[in-house]
Formats: sequence, C-alpha cells, structure tokens
Amino acid sequence: MLAPLQIRYELVKDGIILNPIAADGTVTGRVVDAKGEGIPGVTVVLEGTTLGASTDATGAYTISNVPAGSYTLITSYVGYNANRIPVNVTGGQATTVATSTLAENTTLLNEAVVVGYGTQRRQDVTGSVATVTSKDFVQGQVTNPEQLIQGKVAGVQITTGGGAPGSAATIRIRGGSSLNASNDPLIVIDGVPVETNNFTGSANPLSLINPNDIETYTVLKDASATAIYGSRASNGVILITTKKGVQGEKLTVNVSSQTSVSRRYNSVPVLSADEFRNTVARVAPGKTGLLGTASTNWQNEIFRTAATFDNNVSLSGAVGKLPFRASYGNLEQQGILVTNRLIRNTGSLSLNPVLLDNHLRVNVNVKGSWIDNNFADNAAVGSAVAFDPTQPVMSGAEGYGGFFEYLQSPGGPPQINVPRNPVAQLRLTRDRSTVKRSIGNIQLDYSLHFLPDLHANVNLGYDVTRSNGSKLVGSNSAATYVNVPLDPANTSVRGGSFNRSSQNRDNKLLEAYLNYTKQFGSNNRLEVLGGYSYQDFIREEPAFATYLGDQTTVFKAAATNPFRTQYTIVSFYGRANVTLRDRYIFTGTLRNDASSRFSPDNRNALFPAASFAWRLKEESFLKDNTTFSELKFRVGYGITGQQDIVAAAGSDYPYIQRYSLNVPTAQYSYFDQTTGTYVYVTPYSPQGFNRNLKWEQTTTYNAGIDFGFLEGRLNGSVDAYYRKTKDLLAVIPIPLLTNFSNQLVSNVGSLENKGIEFNLNASPVQSERWNWTLNANATYNVNKILSLGPQAADFVGIETNNGGTVQGGTGTNIGIYSIGAPSSSFYVYKQVYDENGKPLQDVYADTNGDGKVDVNDRYLYKQSAPRVILGFSSNLSYDRWSLAFTLRSLLGNYNYNNINSNAGNYYGINGSTNFLSNVTKDANTTGFTLTSQQRYSSDYYIQNASFLRMENITLGYNVGKVFHEKGNLRLTAAVQNAFLITKYSGLDPEIFNGIDNNIYPRPRTFTFGLNLNL
Repeated sequence: MLAPLQIRYELVKDGIILNPIAADGTVTGRVVDAKGEGIPGVTVVLEGTTLGASTDATGAYTISNVPAGSYTLITSYVGYNANRIPVNVTGGQATTVATSTLAENTTLLNEAVVVGYGTQRRQDVTGSVATVTSKDFVQGQVTNPEQLIQGKVAGVQITTGGGAPGSAATIRIRGGSSLNASNDPLIVIDGVPVETNNFTGSANPLSLINPNDIETYTVLKDASATAIYGSRASNGVILITTKKGVQGEKLTVNVSSQTSVSRRYNSVPVLSADEFRNTVARVAPGKTGLLGTASTNWQNEIFRTAATFDNNVSLSGAVGKLPFRASYGNLEQQGILVTNRLIRNTGSLSLNPVLLDNHLRVNVNVKGSWIDNNFADNAAVGSAVAFDPTQPVMSGAEGYGGFFEYLQSPGGPPQINVPRNPVAQLRLTRDRSTVKRSIGNIQLDYSLHFLPDLHANVNLGYDVTRSNGSKLVGSNSAATYVNVPLDPANTSVRGGSFNRSSQNRDNKLLEAYLNYTKQFGSNNRLEVLGGYSYQDFIREEPAFATYLGDQTTVFKAAATNPFRTQYTIVSFYGRANVTLRDRYIFTGTLRNDASSRFSPDNRNALFPAASFAWRLKEESFLKDNTTFSELKFRVGYGITGQQDIVAAAGSDYPYIQRYSLNVPTAQYSYFDQTTGTYVYVTPYSPQGFNRNLKWEQTTTYNAGIDFGFLEGRLNGSVDAYYRKTKDLLAVIPIPLLTNFSNQLVSNVGSLENKGIEFNLNASPVQSERWNWTLNANATYNVNKILSLGPQAADFVGIETNNGGTVQGGTGTNIGIYSIGAPSSSFYVYKQVYDENGKPLQDVYADTNGDGKVDVNDRYLYKQSAPRVILGFSSNLSYDRWSLAFTLRSLLGNYNYNNINSNAGNYYGINGSTNFLSNVTKDANTTGFTLTSQQRYSSDYYIQNASFLRMENITLGYNVGKVFHEKGNLRLTAAVQNAFLITKYSGLDPEIFNGIDNNIYPRPRTFTFGLNLNL
C-alpha cells in the first residue's frame, strides 16, 4: 500500500502577492508523500486551461505563463484520488502557499482504464479487463515487451521460445480457441493493430518494440470487452499504451543503462568421455577402436557467458502548448549460444497538443526500430548432445575449417547421415538479417463546439516492415558437402550453400468514429459510439536462387515470379454504455466484419456482445458498510471471430482455385480417369482450396466479482468463463484425388474452454518507512474438443504434433485432435514395465484387446497445455531500499522428452559400424539397445513438466539528489531465472508445444542498472 501523499504547493516570490494587473504569473510547487520525499510523475493542471506540468524526480513542478485569475489546481496520480485546490494568480510572480493531503484511492475506481476505442472509469467496466502499469512490470533485462507482464495477469500464459535474444513468444489468453488457425491475441499499440506472425528475419516481431517506451498493458479477456474488435478478438486483445508528454511539463531527461551477464546453468545429462568409453567397452567391445583420445564436453564448447548492454535516453516535456516525448534506445545482446547476437536501435516520438480552445486533441505517435540479427542454429544443441565426447573439436588438419569430422576415408569426402561437429555447425555458418520496422499513427479527437459531448475521432495508422537476410554455409562445411561440382570445370566448388531472403510488409489503417458522452445528474451516464474501420495488409517477397558456398554457383534456380499477397478487413462497429445511479451499468456492442480471406458468400460476419454490472457497494444496505470497500458483480456474453488461417492454409486466398509456379524441372501428376493413367504436367502446381470456408466463431460467457476489504488494502476479482468455438478452421484429411491434396483447411467441429481466474492484491504493511504490496493470480482452464465434423465410424482423431517436430522418428505424430479430449493431448503407446519398474524394450500394452499391438493400441495420455497457471509478485520498500520479485508456475503440463526418445538408448553406440554417438544417461536406466518406430511413441517419454520459476528478483536503492540536486539517481541489481523447481529431466520444462528437442536453454541473467532523472 502506498503511503498517503501530502501535496504542498509553494508559490513563492519574496513573500509578496503581486498586483492582479501585472504580467502572467508562474505557478511552482512540490508534491511530497507523507515522508516528505518528492514524488515524480504526478500530473498537475489548471482546470479549464491547457496549462499543466508533471513533477520531476524531486516532486517539483513549474507552470509558466499563467494569466492572472482564479483557478482550480488539479493534482492526480495513479492510485490516488484527484485533488482540487483553489489558486489565485494575481499576475507577475505571485506568492501562494497551499498544502493538502492526497488520499489514496485504494480501489482505483476513478482510474481511467483503456478499452477498445476509448477509456472508461474502472467502476464502469463490465467486462473482464486487467491493467498492468510500468511500476508493476517485471524488471531486469527485458528484451521482448511481452516479458514485462509474465506472471502478472490471471488467464494469460506467456511462453518464450527459449533463451535466444529476441526469441519468439507464445501468448495465450484463456487457452486456445482454435486448432489450426491462429490462437494469438490481437495486439494494438497506441490504437494501431499490428501483425505478429510470418515475419521474415525476426523470430519475434514484438522484439522490434522497445519495452522502455511502454507505459501500460491492458488485457481484454472476455467477449464483452473484446467484441468491439470482432474479427480478430477470439483469442483476446492486448492494448499497449506508450509513454507520452504532458502539457505544461518542464523538460525532463531520463537516462537508463543496464549491463547484464548471462550464463547457462544446466545441461542435458549425457555420458562424459570416460563414462562413454566404459559404456562402449561394455555394450559394443568390438567398436572401441572408433573411440578417440580426447575428453570434450560438447555442450560447454557451444555455449558461452554472454554480455548485454541496454542503454536508453528519453526527453519529455512541453514546448509552449506542444507536449512531446522523444526516446532513443540501443540494445546489444549476445546469446549464450556462440555466434548468436542481436543489436537493436529504436526511436520514438509522440506529440500530444490540445488545440482550438481545448476542443481538438491531437496524438501523433511514431516508433521506429532497426534490428541486426546474427542467428545461431538451434540444431547445434542436439548435435552437441549426440557427438562423441572422445573426439576433439579441431582435427589438426586444414580441411573442413580445421574441425574434426567423420570422413569416408582419410582426407576424403564426409560420410552421409553422420553426426556433425556442433562447433563447426555454428562457426562455419553465417545467418544474418536486418529488419526495419515503423509503427505510427495520427489520431484527431474533436469535441464539437456546438455540442461538446459529441466527439469525432479519426485515426490514420501504419505498420511498415522491411527485412533482408542471408544465410551462408561455408563451402568447407562438412554438413553440406557436395561430392561432384555442378560445374565440372570448377573443381574447387565442393559444397556449402548461400540463400537470401527479403520481405516487405505494408499495413494501413483508417478508423473513424463518433462518440457521444453525457452525464445526467451526479450518477447517471450515457456513452454511445459508432465507427468504421479499414485495414489492409500487403506482403511481398522476391524470389532468389540458391547458391553453393562460393555464393556464385547456382545450385537451385528459383521460380521466376516473386510472391505477393494481400488481404483486407472492413468493419462497422458500435457500442453503448449506460450507468444508472452509479450502481447499474449496461454495455452493448455490435460489430460487422468483412474479410477478403473468405468468399463473397461468407465474407461478412456479425459479432454482438452484452454485459451488465451491479455495484452492490452503492446500495443502501452496503453503502455505509465498513467491511467492504468495493463489491461489484459482472456478467457478460458475446461472440468473436477468427479469420487468421494463413499459417494453416498457406495462403490469404484459401477459397480460390490457385496454381503455383514451379522451377522448370518440377512436375505434378493427376489421374486421368478416361485413360486410366497419370498425366504429368509442368511447371504449374494446383493448390488446395475450399470455396465454403467461413468465419470461425467463439461464444463466451463470463461472470465475475470485484471486491475490496479493509479500506481497499485487500482487493481483487474472481471470474468464471465458458468459451465455445464452432466452425473450427482445421486441416483435415480428405480422400485422395479430390482436391490435389490429401489435407484441406475446412470448418469442422467445435471445442470449448472453461475455467476460473482469481486475482488478489494486498498491502499487508503500510507505514512511513515500510511499505509492502503483494499480487497473486491463479487460472484454472479445461480445454476439450467437442466435435470434428462427419467422420468414419473408426475415426479416432486427427494426428498432429501441435506445431512441433519429432526428431528421429520417421513421420511420428505424438499428438492428436480427438473428440472429448484436450487439443494438446498426447497419443502414445502404453509402456510395459518389469517387476522392478524398468521399461521393457518394445513391449507395449494391447489396449484394445485384439491380441496384437499395432497403431490402434495408442491411447490418449496427458496434455502439453497447463491446467493451472500461477503468478505471485511482491514489492517491499524501506526508506530508500526496495526489493521485488516475481514467481511463475505452471501445473498439469507434460512434455514429450524427444532428447531421451532419440538418444536415451544404445543405438548411438551399436547402430553404425563407422562412427559412435553419445547417449543420454537415460540409456543406462532403460538399457534399450535398438530403435523402433513404436518406441518413439512410448508414454515412457511423456514427463511431468510442472514447474515453479523465480522469474526475477530486483534490489533497488534510491541514491537521491545528484548533480547539485538537479537530478535523481536510482541503482538496481537483478537476477532473472534465479531458480527453477521441477521434476522434469530435460533442460527446461517450459515448452509451449510440449515437444522437447534442440531447445535453446533459458540462461540465468545478472543485471546491474542505473536510472537518472534530470
């Protein structure tokens, strides 16, 4: 709980009140808390004018050029009631002293909450909405913006794709609502919906945004809150608001700098060199001659201690009546995998003037970024696990970059399908990209002079990306060795590869709406909004040839035509909010969307929503009750849509019959029923299509309670929800020869998600020197497929790997979409064990009792998605010291340990006559000697991946005044990924699709930072 603020306004000039007819005056003052310490960031404005300021690091502010007259000085700060004090400015440099106490608004009822197309008072919100401000963000070295709120919001699961700088992240709000269409939430940055998939040259499109520029996250979770965005809101909406300048604010400079050191803290448990020698002698004594004399820890060879430097500077204030904020950030981050690096330069500018006698508000936002990536091949992790630890890193010879490799004969070409030196795999590959992105908009909000309650709003936005990349595998790389040059005259060309990539994205936005807001009496309000939206997405990719490692010899000619695709969404929407007596709040939303991804017959869809809230605290029987500081019931219903199917369909035109141009040597065949033969045609290939595709739709029911006790020192919310998605967009098997493909995107079946969310905030300690705040959130979600459309009687489900890949097994699918089961279910054989609990090799249960074991004996077992998501945060301060931490936990999630299923046996030792491969220590547990297709699908490798992770611990110290009291300095020390508690035997249990192979481990990072305000 924050201590009450005591506001002291000091308007001092030699103790003299000047004559009212004197020149314009200057209002100065200071905002302090109960301990007398200055509070930065408090907004101070003179009511009815454009004059104002925000306090600096010491709590001081200055409002210049104030005309003589009487004013009301309004002071506001997040978490506190706005304060109003009369101020009389008589001209010149007036002397006025006003002191008051700003009482804490513990339930934040009057706080403005960002919602779709506007803001609402928190007490008027009827949907499930969560807000996280910058003061509650996860601290430390944060590269990707979504990391700021990991573990902070109930119902939100954020999983990074590993420890690589800028690695992709998966965000799920209340579980996934689709099978093969996108399950990602819609992300809106300062009013511009942005794309977050299919980016070339960047693993995570959000890494192009500087986290230091973000002020608040608002998560819209239920349909009553998201339906205003209709077409792309089935998976929730995340609204990101960046930092802005304030009218009248004096010039403020903020400089922050962080230095981080990251290191790997665990490894895959494989045999050491000596253990490997002993095992080979025991398991395959005839192969000891293949052993080397070295002792190499290959995982140590490919990983390193990495450094990160993150520097940011911002300038905010107002020039006359023009508030602004400008920032620049530079990040240089090494990955712990050698050769991996990310450099990011970002800039942002916001202008927020209020013109035409306070009737026209202008918001201009421009953000730009330039990222240079040097990627490292994650497959090197798997190579390091498998490579013989008795072999050296370097061979001592010149060939193949000087690295040790298995050869067919001394100095001869390398063997095919053998393990490759993981260090060479990294060092002889250069995989780079440059990505430039700019997101911006200009938003005009005009309050009509003749009807001030009616606002006209126009928003023009863009999201433009340019990416270029190249991947060079050296011609001396054994992994891509070509035995015979394509050009016989060029005998020096022996292999390698050179590929280029490029992508242009041009996304445009036009939105316009009218918003009428009227207050009737002191506690009745009406808001009506209606608008139009047009958003266009264009993606272009040129065609490049593939070259050998000399970068000049063409290995594979590209198709002659470049790639270009486009889709458009046109929408009309409306919303009405009615508040009666500050107790009964009604919200209704309606949106009509048209997407070019569907045929004209199915292009439009209507998305309605309605919700109601009842503030019991305002009823007479509770109004004077001291037990409750807030009590509100909420119910909501709505329908949202899904049209993002390009990942599944491979095209923005899945309903149109299309043909793809092949390289000249490629052919396709079709069966001619007249002649009874296959006909071969070149160079065009037909693509699968479905004219009957239509919108996937999700219906959501939500009921919630917002509560507060002990004068708001304990407050929170509980939400229960039910979400049902119908007309699922899914890739399903179809009969051969019906549509040029054996799989097709179709609308089939339905699934459901149902669960409970709990959020609690507490202030157990509040005093002049000690303050302690806590947040706990929990989510329980159950996902189930209800139907998959008409199928044969023996239909079990649609086999899948949930977006992952199983290494080692040929065509192995470890998961399945099955009716009555979660969409992340595993589909495996039931392992049989001996009396000592040891798994028997290739012995599985006959689950269907037909007397034989085959593919029909696989069964549904566990799921990769967690059933429970937990988050816990603490922020403790004492005088100038502060200590904060964030804990995260997933429960009920399981992983398929593909590292063990591939290397947890002795096949690496006895499977080849020419080389040896290392094995994991699980081989000593199982004693498995051979591989089989069935073994890859054993439930033995499905392991409990529940975990508790200390995401961040941050210790801070406020040094106080520096540079002759012109600035304020704060120092921090943080550790990320401080500890991990789990039963899982792999490197890291947090894998979104549940398939563990070649994972880039999350490092432990130590960060030291400073923040200087001037």
